[in-house]
Amino acid sequence: MNLISKILPTANVLVDFQATAKTTVFETAGVVFERQAGMSSKLVTDALTQREKLCSTGLGQGVAIPHGRIKGLKAPLGAFVRMAQPIPFDAPDGKPVSLIFIMLVPEQANESHLQLLSELAQMFSDREFRDALSAASDAHALHSLFAEWNPNAANQRRPAV
Repeated sequence: MNLISKILPTANVLVDFQATAKTTVFETAGVVFERQAGMSSKLVTDALTQREKLCSTGLGQGVAIPHGRIKGLKAPLGAFVRMAQPIPFDAPDGKPVSLIFIMLVPEQANESHLQLLSELAQMFSDREFRDALSAASDAHALHSLFAEWNPNAANQRRPAV
């Protein structure tokens, strides 16, 4: 089992989400985490927005990994949003984003936060994985792709660029 599958429940996977700006995605993430963990949606939205002000969490290749530290959070939480239409995200390649993994971590999480970000970067650097996410039919299929991803198998393939 990979690290990401431990923090991503199927209920936190949104398919073909309609929005035109990342602020709407952050607000929706706030509602998702409020429902899952009982935290304030405003707290989540503010944490994601503040982190994004430091520098864009758009990676390129149509992917973004917005994340934020939350005081009082006991364990990392994740959500995945596949956009119906790509949205601007200030990614380094200038391309809009359609695959968004949102992560919340405890305020003091350093090593675990970096491990999760590293695993996400590995996942999203794999073109086959990105293509499979784009083609998946529903939230269960998307969740299965994350759950079945094997970091060892991915490292044995040539990196997809």
